[in-house]
Amino acid sequence: MADLALPETHPESSNGSSSNGSTPTGVASAPAELVGQTADGTVTGITHFGAFVNLDGGQTGLIHISEIAYEYVRDVRDHLKLNERVKVKVLQVNPANGKYDLSLKQTREAPAAVLPKWRRGRRDKVLPEGADPLFEEKLSKFMKSSEERLLDVKRNLEAKRGGRYK
Repeated sequence: MADLALPETHPESSNGSSSNGSTPTGVASAPAELVGQTADGTVTGITHFGAFVNLDGGQTGLIHISEIAYEYVRDVRDHLKLNERVKVKVLQVNPANGKYDLSLKQTREAPAAVLPKWRRGRRDKVLPEGADPLFEEKLSKFMKSSEERLLDVKRNLEAKRGGRYK
């Protein structure tokens, strides 16, 4: 009974390495200096959480949905297509399975951030793209006056109940 071994769920090929470039022990056979470098690859699969990429060296990696673009990504298929050639940055190599964590957005230029403006000693709000500044200003004034009125109503209600004693 003690000599029973659990069967392997993913048998390795006869030369001792798997199709993703890892050895039977799970350690990546690719050089560690590849981390932080850019590599070319082909999109081989798309899921709701990211895209699988087969790198030119034969290794497999995943671009997580958060690493596809700088803006919000609702559907990966809006940004990537199957068999599309992509340039990715290698973030890390998973030592457990030898797979690569990849980033597509870190190979692209970050969008120019709108810097906040300073006026009369206070910071203006940075408006989202397409927002109407007049509407935002009116909404801000309405919110301020609404909060003030609500505070007045609460104070009046406390006074009627006999609220605070001094």
